[in-house]
Amino acid sequence: MAKLQKRYVCQACGSATHRWAGQCGDCGAWNSLVEEAAMAATPFQAKHHLRSGGQKVALVGLDAEIPLPARLATGIAEFDRTLGGGFVEGSATLIGGDPGIGKSTLLLQAAARLAQAGHRIAYVSGEEAADQVRLRARRLGLGAAPVQLAAATSVRDILTTLGDGPAPRLLVIDSIQTMHSDMIEGAPGTVSQVRASAQELIRFAKERGSALVLVGHVTKDGSLAGPRVLEHMVDTVLAFEGERSHQYRLLRAIKNRFGGTDEIGVFAMADSGLSEVANPSALFLTQRDEGVSGTVVFPALEGTRPVLVEMQALVVRLASGATPRRAVVGWDSGRLAMILAVLEARCGLSFSSAEVYLNVAGGYRVQDPAADLAVAAALVSALSERPVPVGAVAFGEVALSGEIRPVAHAGLRLKEAAKLGFDRALLPATAAGEKSPLALAGFKNLLRFVDHLLGRG
Repeated sequence: MAKLQKRYVCQACGSATHRWAGQCGDCGAWNSLVEEAAMAATPFQAKHHLRSGGQKVALVGLDAEIPLPARLATGIAEFDRTLGGGFVEGSATLIGGDPGIGKSTLLLQAAARLAQAGHRIAYVSGEEAADQVRLRARRLGLGAAPVQLAAATSVRDILTTLGDGPAPRLLVIDSIQTMHSDMIEGAPGTVSQVRASAQELIRFAKERGSALVLVGHVTKDGSLAGPRVLEHMVDTVLAFEGERSHQYRLLRAIKNRFGGTDEIGVFAMADSGLSEVANPSALFLTQRDEGVSGTVVFPALEGTRPVLVEMQALVVRLASGATPRRAVVGWDSGRLAMILAVLEARCGLSFSSAEVYLNVAGGYRVQDPAADLAVAAALVSALSERPVPVGAVAFGEVALSGEIRPVAHAGLRLKEAAKLGFDRALLPATAAGEKSPLALAGFKNLLRFVDHLLGRG
């Protein structure tokens, strides 16, 4: 009889080893190695190869005529935009977010709309009882939606139930960390259980053509909990972001095999659930009639959607000998250090004896490199206490040499700024020839830009 090989799997990162240790050698987690039974080592496996004995697979060319997969639109425009047009039949989608951010609410609203449109929808909750989900649906005004609801954690029971009759068009599992497979030993939420449960559910979705949605937990640093292989197994990974103290939520695509990963969906949390925000630029701008030093409006670009956000900077002079502090909210702290260094080295401004605070208004997180020029303008304005004109926007990438480099889709950014009433734009010199109703001021390097802001010719 073949001898079973023992192996120990880290519950934090999923790495395997043949010896137990108190600390994982890959991720450094303590007491995270759990024993699992590996496959039996047989003489056949040791002496034979896999080059024969299997079934031949069909190989097709890239120019083969294959119909595009059908989309299942939820009717929630912001949700469908992030997905690339809706759910794809037979696809697996993983959505993660902080507790209480609104993942279950969004999926319940999408499931109810699809059910009201005549589709068969199954919603399986492993964290709440069926009555709790039903109460939430009534609170959202969706109590009459014909969603097939169940509270279960056994993958075998779920697949046995769904195997009878036609497969659901959409299957929601809330959440994958609560699912349990009796083919694997271990408590729900462990690496082996999450991997095995997700694999069985994804196999069912692929075979029956159902769109599968898995809700995933996140760790305290915001990353998806469980094995990293879970993100590789699914077709789409969505992140639901936002501060619980703010009413606005952002749905961002991290991975999408059927669409782009540069689109976002904007929602507002209300008493009746999550509502779509058609004009997100209005959310992240403060209403002010006169200029305030340290504030500059930046037209960010998320996919095909421009979003105007306000960059706020504060510079506080310190007494000699004190250690200055750098605090950033909503932007990369390393990028801020680079902009401060370029302003000191290329423009002669001194920030070494001052504390610098940078904030993106509204809880928005900017990842666009075109924000460099807006941040530089906010820092110069805060240092000199000279406000940037209220009707001006700024965008451009700053190089270490002080050069202001062009950015993509300048026309879209200017069009959105003009729509919201702005009349002036500070941008790279190469983009100053764009056709726009705004007055354009182009700059080749950061020194000329700073001279313009400070009125030095």
